[in-house]
Amino acid sequence: MPGKSTMSNTIDPVRPMHDPPHPGEILREGYLEPLHLSVTEAARALGVSRTALSQFLNGHARLSPDMARRLAAAFRTSVEFWLNLQHNRDVWLARKDRKRVDVKPLVPKRAALG
Repeated sequence: MPGKSTMSNTIDPVRPMHDPPHPGEILREGYLEPLHLSVTEAARALGVSRTALSQFLNGHARLSPDMARRLAAAFRTSVEFWLNLQHNRDVWLARKDRKRVDVKPLVPKRAALG
């Protein structure tokens, strides 16, 4: 995404963010690049494979709770920070998917009025 910095996006509780960044993009642009860390160096420090970290950074893998825990410990953030990034992305993708879902409502029937 040339010229587009996702780090400047903000979350507005009234208006949902348009296309929230994948947490891997936040990790790459907000943490690894400023520290001049390579994928190999970061993977080694996080205790994960280079392949797993690369897939995450490139948006090909979701954030797992284990990875959120590792990132929180490494960058002195919270697990919730990382999981909320993934949650925001997931919700946006679910809302974007306009396919009709064939679901029957599971609510109690109204009581008959006497």
